[in-house]
Amino acid sequence: MSTPTEPRDLHIVVWNENVHETRGDATVVEHYPHGIHTVVADGLREHLPHADVSTATLQEPDHGITAERLAATDVLFWWGHVAHDEVSDAVVDLVVDAVHAGMGLVVLHSGHYSKPFKRLMGTTCSLKWRNDGERELVWTIAPEHPIAAGVPHPIVIDRQEMYGEYFDVPRPDEEVFLSTFAGGEVFRSGVAYRRGLGRVFYFSPGDQEYPVYHHPDIRRVLSNAARWAAPVSGRRELTADPHPRDWFLTDGAGRQGA
Repeated sequence: MSTPTEPRDLHIVVWNENVHETRGDATVVEHYPHGIHTVVADGLREHLPHADVSTATLQEPDHGITAERLAATDVLFWWGHVAHDEVSDAVVDLVVDAVHAGMGLVVLHSGHYSKPFKRLMGTTCSLKWRNDGERELVWTIAPEHPIAAGVPHPIVIDRQEMYGEYFDVPRPDEEVFLSTFAGGEVFRSGVAYRRGLGRVFYFSPGDQEYPVYHHPDIRRVLSNAARWAAPVSGRRELTADPHPRDWFLTDGAGRQGA
């Protein structure tokens, strides 16, 4: 019998604000002619051929995000950059509630400033940055972690935007990757959290001006992240429920437990 973490059972949605692409930014369109979301989705299908991978964008009704769609989603990928403020607070509420109930969330690159991630972190999520197209080395600092499975040490990205410390996020539950840049900066580029019943992974490589999501090692990391972030048990809303005294001594039908 399959389990929720097996690839054939995964239902994944890749969300992208899709603003650079729709306004025709030449460099972005060159690397991602059909949108960043399509390239990320193709990479997931490549490694998770039995998964159901779909996409959603800011321009769709309800940003492509509804309570019904999230209820059927195991893992939501989120990429945003220049339109964080255009995301409806009602949609943010849905995403955060879904994570608390057990849905996985993978936040990509400049999505560190997205409303859902900042809400879940409870901090500014600010960082240092410089876009000089420098080399990034992504070092695995937790080789036993499932997200690092099959990933070279280090991943070499020839040209990428620099993200540097201090990164204002809570202390991660797990640090998986640490990046170094040609300019000497370091950055916690792959960090994992639990929020409610859900798992959250932030992964920084992937600026819109560089073809990072075509990189085979980056695609492997994202597919590993999808497996890791998927619910390990059924989804359920966390609520404050009244319970009668000794409720735990009976089973669901009210019979005394063994």
